[in-house]
Amino acid sequence: MRTAEFYRKNPWFREDDVSFLMIYDLETGESACAAQIDGLIEAPNWSKDGDALYYNRGGRICRFDLTDGHETVVPSDYADNCNNDHVLSPDGLSIAVSHGTREDGRSRVYTLPLTGGVPRLVTPLGPSYLHGWSPDGKTLVYCAERGGEYDIYTIPAEGGVERRLTDAPGLNDGPEYSPDGAWIWFNSVRSGLMQVWKMRADGGEQTQMTFDEERNSWFPHISPDGQKVVFLAYKKGDVNPGEHVPHRHVELRLMNSDGTDLHTIVPLFGGQGTINVNSWSPDSRRFAYVRYEIRGIQNEEL
Repeated sequence: MRTAEFYRKNPWFREDDVSFLMIYDLETGESACAAQIDGLIEAPNWSKDGDALYYNRGGRICRFDLTDGHETVVPSDYADNCNNDHVLSPDGLSIAVSHGTREDGRSRVYTLPLTGGVPRLVTPLGPSYLHGWSPDGKTLVYCAERGGEYDIYTIPAEGGVERRLTDAPGLNDGPEYSPDGAWIWFNSVRSGLMQVWKMRADGGEQTQMTFDEERNSWFPHISPDGQKVVFLAYKKGDVNPGEHVPHRHVELRLMNSDGTDLHTIVPLFGGQGTINVNSWSPDSRRFAYVRYEIRGIQNEEL
């Protein structure tokens, strides 16, 4: 049997993960477990009708029905290496996925009907990791490595020429549109530790929103009503500022969209896969996330 020390030294070894699909309710301040799944699932998205969650599992996108707990696989043809960077279209009819291609293993962005179908390539260049879809449905925003630098780019959802929005040294990641489409929220390591930022949709007015000296803050997700932002935080020293590894004791933090009332709401064992993409319910009352356990190991040992 593998030991806790093994998992501490090998955080990316995830064959023994048990996943708990969780839903946090802002009104009650409590989390409920929607499903315990033997194996790895990551990064839930909430459907537009509020009836289902979508997550990646084994390289495919799966639909989890919240009414009966039934899981089905979204048929995606050759896109069988999807990672945890996927989002639903604003109209709820399509999904954009990040799929590691067979040619070079690099992640590229594709779109397909939410009911399944043959993917359509949007970003010919890789690696590209999708994080957001503009409210008008016309533009995708993603993190991409070009020339050794990871920055934030946009591209027409139908394909076309990508546009670079950030050029600060170090990692810029996790971009996501505000509900009105005027802003893009993201996280950046440019100030030392990873912090939450936002900028205009054209890349202007890049503004730091968190100033935490004890945490690295990742993946800000804006509620559909535009009032709240939830994000993942690693304790300073647990990871390098540019890392978002699994198997760590982390926190989910909540703040108002103006940066006020910032506080921790959920401490948990997780990290990579917990809340990489937007998982708010349509009514802005709840959001989904994934916490993890390792078979045969107590979280307190890790």
